[in-house]
Amino acid sequence: QVQLVESGGGLVQTGGSLRLSCAASGSISSILSTGWYRQAPGKQRELVATITSSGTTNYADSVKGRFTISRDNAKNTAYLQMNSLIPEDTAVYYCNAYTILHRLIWGQGTQVTVSS
Repeated sequence: QVQLVESGGGLVQTGGSLRLSCAASGSISSILSTGWYRQAPGKQRELVATITSSGTTNYADSVKGRFTISRDNAKNTAYLQMNSLIPEDTAVYYCNAYTILHRLIWGQGTQVTVSS
């Protein structure tokens, strides 16, 4: 089984930056891809970015050019570098992992608040 723990959220002003971390433990070798999703109040959870085990990345149009997803295999950690933050980025950010057993594992989430 895989466990995920997010960290790095907080309060930032418009134009600021944050880096989220997603530390994985357990059956690390079973992870095929890692993703970041977010859910704003009253809205559905939406994709932010994903990265495969081979390093292929994918981004939502709303964050392209501002956010960067990466992973450090030695530390079993995925990151989401968020620059040029805007109030519309305010949400709870969740990390997930898709495994070779076709399971989707979620972390507990971390709050990101961007003030105007």
